[in-house]
Amino acid sequence: MTSTTAGQLGGASKGKGSSVLLKLGYALLYIVLIVVAALQLFPLVWLLFFSLKSNQEVFNLPPLSLPTNPRWENYSKVWSAGNIDTYFLNSVWITVVATALTVVLGSLVTYAITRMKWKGSSLVLGLFMVAMMIPVHSTLIPLFSMFNKAGLIDHPLSLILTYVAFNMPITIMILLGFYYALPREVEEAAIIDGCSVNRMFFQIVLPMTGSVIATTLIINMIYNWNEFIFVNTFISSDSFKTLTVGVQNFIGQYTTDWGAIGATLMISILPILIAFLFLSDRIVEGMAAGSVKG
Repeated sequence: MTSTTAGQLGGASKGKGSSVLLKLGYALLYIVLIVVAALQLFPLVWLLFFSLKSNQEVFNLPPLSLPTNPRWENYSKVWSAGNIDTYFLNSVWITVVATALTVVLGSLVTYAITRMKWKGSSLVLGLFMVAMMIPVHSTLIPLFSMFNKAGLIDHPLSLILTYVAFNMPITIMILLGFYYALPREVEEAAIIDGCSVNRMFFQIVLPMTGSVIATTLIINMIYNWNEFIFVNTFISSDSFKTLTVGVQNFIGQYTTDWGAIGATLMISILPILIAFLFLSDRIVEGMAAGSVKG
């Protein structure tokens, strides 16, 4: 056997060894990912089983045990008798309005700060970033006093204004990196063609930021949908309450309907899960694009 042949055999054996190690590495990676995914799905499975049980089954059966007689009527009960249909619709339209306003206003502010030259732009950006450090709880009394004087207590507008104000800083921070990376040549060509600033933003710049807007949309949706403190403080009428506060309807002084609470929580989780599934690819793309400044 010549030295060349021996070298070829040795290279082949090394190649086979590295290929085996690579396959083992991928197998180990998939096992870890499956375990992590199972841990992530565990609360959802538990909540589903929980929502189909009676109070006796909740306390007497193991957490992951199947309900003896699935109580699907828990869902119909909370939807009709529990007034959850009204709370659900309130959560939907308040979340949609507040999220849309936040994303549009945040995009306008970010465009003005990053793409226009004017005095005070750095100061304005600094004020928005400082606003991120303000604790939510410290604003409850001032906001309640302000909304009370304005006649907005027990009015959905108080929630929308609050959500927009508190979500603007994080929205702007996410958009900043992406806007800095946008090529200026596109805007310069549009200006040469006689494009106005408003038309340039809405027809050229805004469509280019679709991926990062998807990221800000889902973040704002999650915050607005799950928010509890402001709803519980500013809203007292059942006609304006949202799902997060509506769960309290099934907690009584002497008895608590745990199955109905589980059904309400399951209903409240589904819209966010569906939105995340549809926007997940755009979210990852937007986070990756927004992390690069150039």
